Amino acid sequence: MKSEPDEVSIDHLAARPGQTVGWFGVRNYQARNFMRDAMQIGDLVLFYHSSCAEPGIAGLAEVCSAPYPDPTQFDPASPYHDPKSPADAPRWVQVDVRFVQKSRLITLTELRQYPELAAMRLLQRGNRLSITPVEPTEWAFIVDLMERAA
Repeated sequence: MKSEPDEVSIDHLAARPGQTVGWFGVRNYQARNFMRDAMQIGDLVLFYHSSCAEPGIAGLAEVCSAPYPDPTQFDPASPYHDPKSPADAPRWVQVDVRFVQKSRLITLTELRQYPELAAMRLLQRGNRLSITPVEPTEWAFIVDLMERAA
């Protein structure tokens, strides 16, 4: 799950009450569908900092709610407002995630160095999705990287 760290970083998540945040603002149907249809309470996710000086994986979080309507779609003052989303059939959902751990930053540059991750969706050219699935072998490799010194 990608987040811009100036909006919500791994440190913001760790400092929040209950160490949870709603994953709001997803406005891509494929990313929404991953969140809505594939994520389950208890699933662990890679918390990725994007659109920043040094993008990369910053830690782990856990899905701690079922999907529910993203309230920002109904708020005209929100940059995520969607005037075409009806209140009786919301177009956009979010899940809550809970802080699990902060890790050393595993940069995008570092991730690209490993042949074991060559097929990872995050690393594919043109990938702009804020939420992408991670294959079990990729997950295991990255968790191992988190435990290694930089």
